[in-house]
Amino acid sequence: MGIEKVEANYGADNIQVLEGLEAVRKRPGMYIGSTSERGLHHLVYEIVDNSIDEALAGYCKNIFVDINQDNSITVVDDGRGIPIGINHKMGKSAVEVVFTILHAGGKFGGGGYKVSGGLHGVGASVVNALSSTLVVEVCDGKNRYVQKYCRGIAQGTLEKKEATEKTGTKVTFWPDTEIFETTVFDYETLETRLREQAFLNKGLNIVLTDKREEEPRVSSFKYDGGIKSFVEYINKGRDGLHPDVIYFEGIKENYEVEIAFQYTTSYSETIISFANNINTTEGGTHETGFKTAITRVINDYGKKYNIIKDNDKPLSGEDVREGMTAVISVKLVEAQFEGQTKTKLGNSEIRGFVDNIVSNNFSAILEENPSLAKIVLEKTMAASRAREAARKARELSRKGVSGGGLPTKLADCRDKQMKNTEIYIVEGDSAGGSAKQGRDSKFQAILSLWGKMLNVEKARVDKVYGNEKLNPIILALGTGVGDEFDVSKLRYERVIIMADADVDGAHIRTLLLTFFFRYMRPLVERGHVFLAQPPLYKVSKGKKEQYAYTDEELKVLLKDFGEDSKIQRYKGLGEMNPEQLWETTMNPQSRTMLQVTMEDAVTADRIFTLLMGDKVDPRREFIEQNAKYVTNLDI
Repeated sequence: MGIEKVEANYGADNIQVLEGLEAVRKRPGMYIGSTSERGLHHLVYEIVDNSIDEALAGYCKNIFVDINQDNSITVVDDGRGIPIGINHKMGKSAVEVVFTILHAGGKFGGGGYKVSGGLHGVGASVVNALSSTLVVEVCDGKNRYVQKYCRGIAQGTLEKKEATEKTGTKVTFWPDTEIFETTVFDYETLETRLREQAFLNKGLNIVLTDKREEEPRVSSFKYDGGIKSFVEYINKGRDGLHPDVIYFEGIKENYEVEIAFQYTTSYSETIISFANNINTTEGGTHETGFKTAITRVINDYGKKYNIIKDNDKPLSGEDVREGMTAVISVKLVEAQFEGQTKTKLGNSEIRGFVDNIVSNNFSAILEENPSLAKIVLEKTMAASRAREAARKARELSRKGVSGGGLPTKLADCRDKQMKNTEIYIVEGDSAGGSAKQGRDSKFQAILSLWGKMLNVEKARVDKVYGNEKLNPIILALGTGVGDEFDVSKLRYERVIIMADADVDGAHIRTLLLTFFFRYMRPLVERGHVFLAQPPLYKVSKGKKEQYAYTDEELKVLLKDFGEDSKIQRYKGLGEMNPEQLWETTMNPQSRTMLQVTMEDAVTADRIFTLLMGDKVDPRREFIEQNAKYVTNLDI
C-alpha cells in the first residue's frame, strides 16, 4: 500500500498564493484556534480587545457588547475611533486597511499604542474574514462614517454620514455559517471573559446585554478595586486568613506591574497571571519572579526572627503558596509570548522587575504587620510539615502493594503502549466485575473503587496519600500528585470515570474531578479525562431493543416502539450484564463519552471551591439558582 502520485505539473506557477483574507477563510484554525464554539467566541474577544487597547491608551471609559436577536454581535466603545483618513501606502482609508489587511493596525511602532495585547494585528481583519457580514461605524468627534463588508470584501468605500460630537467605534458582525460549527453565542462564556477584563482594567465599565430574550439580560462590570476585587471574587467561597487583600504595584518606563494576593484556609494555591490583559495560563517570567520573591521573603523573615531554626529545611515554594490566591498583571511595551497561543510570557527583564517589587513591598508589609507575618509563617510551616508527612505516606503507600507497585484492584490491560490504552475508574465491585468481564482486555484497564473517596478540597496532600480510595488511583496512573506530578509517566491515554447515573454517581464524579483538578490538573488541561455515559433506559418490544441516554431520547423511542413496549430503568451500572455494559458504555464504536475540558481556570476554581469547600451559604445560593438545570437524577 502506498501513496498514489498526482499526475500534474509542479512548478513556480503552481504555488498557491492566498490573496488578502482568503488565507484566513481557508485555514481559520490558524487564527482563532478552531471553528467550534471556542473559536466563535474568540471573534468577540478580538473586537473587544481592540476597544480595551483604547482604554489602556487612556481614551476609552465604556464598552458595550450586545448579543442581538439574530445572533450577531455589536461592540461599541467611546474611544478615539479608528482613524478615517487615507492610508497613502495602501491607497484606501485606514478603517478599510485595518479590516481587510492582515498585520495592519496601530500596534507596530506607529505611536498609536504604548501597550497592547495584540501581537500580530490580525484581530479585526480575521473577524471580518470569518463573518458573512460586518459593519463598522466610526465617530471622530465631527462626523459618523460607515463601511460594510461581506466575507472580508469591502462593499464600497467608507461613507461619510451625519455630523456628531461623539467619538468611538462600533462594530457589528454576523459569524459565517459556512465557517463555524455553531453561530449561537453563549452568554455565560462572554460574561466570564468580560468580567475578567473589567477586573484587569480598573475603572473600565463593560456592559453585556443579551437581546435574544423577551426580557433582555444585562450584566455590568466595573471594578474600581481592579485586581484586588478579582482576588476577593475568587475567594468568595473561602475563608481568608487575613481580612484585607495584599496589594502593591510598580511602574517603570516600559513596564507596569500589579500584584494582589490573599492567604486562605484552603490547601490549594490559585495563581492567575496576565500580560497586557492576556491570560498567561502557562505562566512565564512574571509568574516566576513572583514565586521566587515570595519564597525568599518568607524564608528570610522566618530566619531573621528565629521562627525557622538553623537546622530546619527552608520552606519550599509549594509550602509558602499553600492556600494563596494571587493575581499578577503586567503591562509592557514589547510583550514577547512563547508560542502562537500567547499563554506564556517570555520577557526576561520582567522577572527581575517583578521580583524586586515583591521583595521590597512584601518585606515591608511583614515587618510592619507582625500579626500578619505570624499567620503567614504558621500556615506555611504547617504546609511544610504536611508535605514531609506526605512524603512518608507516599513511601508507605508504595510498600505492601502487589504487581510491582500497582493496586490490588487494578485489572490492567495487555497493551503497554500508553497512547493505545484507557482506564475505567468504576465505583462498586458489582459494576467493576461487569466491566472486567465486558471489556477488551487488550487496551482497557479497570480499577474498581468502593464507596466515596476523600473530598480533597478540605484536606492536605498528606491526607491524599494516606486515603485508601485515592491511593489506588495515584498508583494506577503512575504520575504522582501535586508538585511531583509528571505527565510523562501517565500509564493510560484516557482516564474514564464511570459511575451510576444517579445522585450518588454524580457525587462520586464530582469528588474525582475535584481530585484531578487540584492534584493532577495537567490531566484535565491535556484532555486525558473523560466521563462515561451509561444509558438510563432500555426499551424493548419483541426482539427489538434500544437504549436511551436521556429522558428526551426515551420519549422518541417510545413513539417509535409504540404501545406494549417494555422499559427498563437502570438504577446502576451493576444492573447491566457485561455484554450490555460493553455495548452501551465501553465499545469505542458505539459508546458516548464526555471529554472534560477546562476553558476557564478561574471559573473552574470558584466552582470547585463553592461546591466542595467549607462555606455553606454560597453553596446553598448556587444550588437555588441552578436547581432548574437538574435532570435525570433520582432526587
